[in-house]
Amino acid sequence: MVRGKTQMRRIENATSRQVTFSKRRNGLLKKAFELSVLCDAQVALIVFSPRGKLYEFASSSMQETIQRYRNHRKDVPINNTLRELNLQHLKQEATELMKKIDLLEASKRKLLGEGLGSCTSEELRQIEQQLLWSVKLIRERKMQVFKEQIDQLKEKEKTLAAENAMLCEKIGQQARQESNEDREMVPLTESSENSEVETELFIGPPEGRIKRTLA
Repeated sequence: MVRGKTQMRRIENATSRQVTFSKRRNGLLKKAFELSVLCDAQVALIVFSPRGKLYEFASSSMQETIQRYRNHRKDVPINNTLRELNLQHLKQEATELMKKIDLLEASKRKLLGEGLGSCTSEELRQIEQQLLWSVKLIRERKMQVFKEQIDQLKEKEKTLAAENAMLCEKIGQQARQESNEDREMVPLTESSENSEVETELFIGPPEGRIKRTLA
């Protein structure tokens, strides 16, 4: 059974990309070290991370290895064929990306109800199924948002009810305290009035003696 080749492309997730970079970098440095030791080769490896951090390995002197590379490159003519192949490969990738973008734009327009004149009945059925599925997901999300809002309102209602109960209790205590104070003030007022009547001053004989003398 022949397996198809997996196309290698950039990892979109930043965290996964950083983890993969760390693992592959360590593996690359290890392989470079093993190659220099096992085969007695002069190896120099330079790696810059996406954030610009430098990682390097050299079996001897990095500067000597780089200078040796420069001297070697002066004696080797530039391979124009390789450059042309790389350029053609890049153009092909750009063309494929443009085709994918066009397909996505056309699919987007059809989902919006545009450009449906050239669609077959099967394509229209598929678009309908996609829209129904999207509506289902939107409704589920809407119900979830409503439920979260209702739960928040219920919690707020409980909090307000507790605060209301505390205020009612506080008002009741103040009312009972004022009632007790009013009750304490009433006897004091009555005793004060009675004392004024009893201590009234009379000058002369009692009223009964005056009546007998006149008789």
